[in-house]
Formats: sequence, C-alpha cells, structure tokens
Amino acid sequence: MRGDISLRSSLRTRLLVVCVLVSLCSIVATAWLVVSVTAVAIGRERGQAIADDARVYDALVGFAATHPNWHGVEPTMRALARETGRRITLTDENRRLLADSDGEGRTPARSLPDTPSATVDALAVDITLVAGHGGELSDRIDPRAVGPFRLPAQERAALRGIASRVMSCMHEREGAAGVELVQAPNGRPQIELVGRVMDAGDRCGIDVLLERTPTEKRAQAQLGRLVNGCLAARHAAPVQLAEDLTWTPSTARGAPNSRAVTSCISTAHRDQLAPYVAPAALLFATAPDRRIATFFDLSGANRLRVAGVAFAVLLITVTVTFVVGTRMVRPLRALTGAAQRMAEGDQDARVEVTGDDEFGRLAVAFNLMSSRRRELEQLRRALVSDVAHELRTPLGNVRGWLEAVEDGVVAADKTLISSLLEEALLLQHIIDDLRDLAAADAGALRLHPEDVDAAALLAQVARAHQGNAGAAGVEMRVSAQERPYLRADSLRLRQAIGNLVSNAIRHTPAGGTVTLSVRPLGDQVVFGVEDTGSGIGEEDLPKVFDRFWRAEKSRSRQGGGSGLGLSIVRKLAEAHGGTVHASSVLGRGSVFSLRLPGPSTGRPES
Repeated sequence: MRGDISLRSSLRTRLLVVCVLVSLCSIVATAWLVVSVTAVAIGRERGQAIADDARVYDALVGFAATHPNWHGVEPTMRALARETGRRITLTDENRRLLADSDGEGRTPARSLPDTPSATVDALAVDITLVAGHGGELSDRIDPRAVGPFRLPAQERAALRGIASRVMSCMHEREGAAGVELVQAPNGRPQIELVGRVMDAGDRCGIDVLLERTPTEKRAQAQLGRLVNGCLAARHAAPVQLAEDLTWTPSTARGAPNSRAVTSCISTAHRDQLAPYVAPAALLFATAPDRRIATFFDLSGANRLRVAGVAFAVLLITVTVTFVVGTRMVRPLRALTGAAQRMAEGDQDARVEVTGDDEFGRLAVAFNLMSSRRRELEQLRRALVSDVAHELRTPLGNVRGWLEAVEDGVVAADKTLISSLLEEALLLQHIIDDLRDLAAADAGALRLHPEDVDAAALLAQVARAHQGNAGAAGVEMRVSAQERPYLRADSLRLRQAIGNLVSNAIRHTPAGGTVTLSVRPLGDQVVFGVEDTGSGIGEEDLPKVFDRFWRAEKSRSRQGGGSGLGLSIVRKLAEAHGGTVHASSVLGRGSVFSLRLPGPSTGRPES
C-alpha cells in the first residue's frame, strides 16, 4: 500500500509543508508583534510625557496667575515632581534659578537643556498646552489672572448672600432643574443653568446679582483709561469700554480703527494685570537620569543569532512533524484497509484499537459503524421478510376466495365481497403505514404546525374510537382537568394518539377500561393512554416500538393489528420534537405516555 500514494500526495509531506509554513508565519508574526508592541509602548510613553508636561504647565500658569511673584512655588513643584516622576526647574529669562523641585534655592546639580520645555507666562499662555480651556484664551491671558478685578472678602460675602436667595427662589417658585451656583476666578458667584451662566432677565431678582461691585467698577474704569491712553498715543478717537470688553465710540468724531482698538484693549489688559501676576519664567521638566537597556541591537552578530534561532526552530519542527506524521499514517493505513475489505463485502471488517487518542477513537467509531452496518443489514432482511409475511396472508385470502368463486365453489354474494373488501383495506392499511414510516425515516414527513387545544383534540380521538370500544365491551374515559395548548400538526397528533388508543382497545378484554388523559408538565404537554388489559412483560417492553413486533407471535392480523402502529407513534413523536414511553405490569395493564414540547395554559392570541 505504501507504493499506492506518491510522496507529494502523502499526509506526511503535507504535514511537513504545513508545519514549515506555520513556523515561518510564527517567526514573522512574533517579529511583527515585538515591533508593534514596542511602537505602541513608545507612543504611549510619549503621550504620557506630553500629558505630564501639560499638567505641570497648567499648574504653574495657575500659580503665576494668582501670585505676584514665584515665592512659595516650591511645594507645588515638589508635588508635581512626585506625581509625574520628573524634575521641574524654573528660571528667569536669563536662566537664573527661581525654584527647583529637588531643593529650595540651590543651583541645579547639572546643566539645564538648551531648550526649555515651555515659557510660563500667565499673560501669554501657550495654547497647545492648555487646549482644554477652549475659547477662554482668545487673547492668550489665563482666565485665572484677574488682578484688580478680584473681589474683597466683604463684597464676596454680600454677593454669596444674594446668590443664595436667588437660588432658593428659583428652586421653590419655579422648580428650576439643572441650576448650579459656581464661582468665577475673581470670587464673584454666578448661577449657571445647564452649564450656561444666567445673565439676562429679572428672574427671582437675578439682575441684582449681576450688578458690578465698586471694586469691579474701579477696575473697569482703570482699564478704560488705559485703553483710551493707548488710543490717544496712536492719535485715535477714544471709546467706551463695556464690561465684556466690547466697545463703542465715545465721541461723534467717528469710530477708530477696529484693529487699533483690539490691540489697545489687549495691551491695556496686560498692563493692568502685570503687577498682580508672576513674571515670565522658563520651565524645564526633565526625566531623571537613567540608561535604557536594550535586549539586542541589529548588529551583524545579533542578526546571525536571530537567523540561528530561526533555523533551530525550523529543524525541530520538521523533525517532530516527521516522527508524528509517521505514527499518524500507520493507523490511517489500517483504517483504509478495513474500509476496502468492507467495500468488498466483508461484514466483519474491524480495526485494532491501539490507544485512546484521536486515532484510537476513530478506530472505535469505525468498529461501531461496522457493527451498526451489519445490524442494519440484518434489520433490512428481517423487514423484507416481515413485509412479505404480512402481505402474504391477506393476499392469500383474497386469492383463495377468488379461486373458489371462479371454480363455482362459493357464490360471489354480499358477504364474500365484504370479506374481500376487508382484506383489501388491511392491505391498504399496511401500505399506508409503511409509507409513513418510509417518509419519517427519510426525513420527508411534513408537518403543518398550528395552535392545538390538547383537551379538545383528545375528545375528538375518544369520539372517533367510541364505536370500536363499545363493540369490544371496553369503557372509554377522558381525563382533562386543564386545557393546555401546544404547537403541533393536529392531524398527525390525532393519528399518533389514535394508534395508541386502538392498540389499548385491542389488548383490553371486555369489561375493561381505556383512559385518555392530558396535562401540562413543566415545558411539556403529556398525553396518556392507560388500559386495564393483559399488560406486557418486562423483557418485551424495549421491543414494543419495533416494526412488526407483537406481544403474541401467534396472534392473527385481525386481532393483532399491522405491527406498525407503535413504530409510527414513535416517529411522529420524534418529528414533533417529543418522546413516547411505555410502562406496564403483566396482567394489570399498560400506560403509554406521549410527551411533546410547548405548553401554555390559556387560549393563544389570534
């Protein structure tokens, strides 16, 4: 058999090729992964460094905006250094030391970088480092720098009292939602409605809160004088400056140049705030001295090392694959030989089971398949024999009576014709049952599910078999205390229950009873057919649903049915996703239970 398969088509060669490809892909993927992870790590570290720089810068700009000099900044710098892991140094524009996070007032132990990280100036903020402020930095002045606009304690207290009364009024009288009391950088309390400052309309006396205090009016007047002084120096007409730094011409000589006014407002604002903010300083935020160790570089020696490792991985993979492939091919050859023997008609073809691995389980499955195939062949032969036997009796009867009529022995009267018709109906019954079983075996048994009232269906079956029960002297009872509904094919379901009822009537002597019942049980509906008949022996219970099986082998067709009814019941139950079960006590009767899925206790909505 070894010569039947070429080396190119053998499983061993294919495994070798696959393993080589997998190894190469693994090496390439590992290298790509290392490069990608390294790039991501570097990107994250750079992003963290930028975030730390922005954090340090924002904190120091806030200090500069609220202090006239840099005295007392060291605690803030030390806290930032601990949080970011950086050394923070501030110098003036001539690089004279102002503060250092490593110690107060001492010269740095090392030289500073040539380029500072940023210039800390509350009046000229770096927009790229404080992007979160948005439009608040249109003139590059930090909003925390308020200078002479800062309210004294007395004015702040008075405004907080007014704001509290306004807030109470808005909550009590108007039930305003989303109202919040905030404080502006200069200490003025403001009322926000869903994030927007309320600055118009006399709601609960809010206009009183919006009035400027004496301190703000003095600062605003000072700013107006500075602006007009700047315009006078440029030979421009004066303007009237509003609280929001908008302006209007203050004389009839005409409006000055807009650019000149904007420039003068910015210059005057900076001049007004300059005495109240710390002077500009150079910021140096540096990481501590450390040497980043690398695992290897791309030198010639390291490239050879990488190539050697890759070659070793390939060699080991090929060797292991060759050994494993050889062991894998051996049981496959045994399976192939057994399959060929089976194809040539050997019904006893088997494979030796040598382990409990995948190939051992495959051998077990093959042996089970072979055994099952032999059993199915025996069942097929038995089925053909049983069908021939079951058809022979009614056909023999029909032939005998017809030959008797032909020979003039018997007259073709009404009684004979009725007998022949009964035999024809029995033949039709057998053929119909075989057709149903064949359709179920082929998976072609079509169902038409609908919402079925189980109790009503059971009553229909009882009415249909009441005549046969009465003729046999058997009492028919129906027990349905609840009315469960299920999704099923009503015709097929009546057929299944009807077969059980016919079987029960046939095996119940006169004076006995057959009880039909239905009840919901969990997620199932259970139909029961109980009789007080002869019962079934314990050794025969597993066979009751086999085709052409009868409890009494000598029973005739007229007394024993076709032998297919219970087989059809099992197939119909399986088609509905359910099961059928039989229990019996010999001499006392039997109980057949048909369990189907999908109960509900009320009539389904139409």
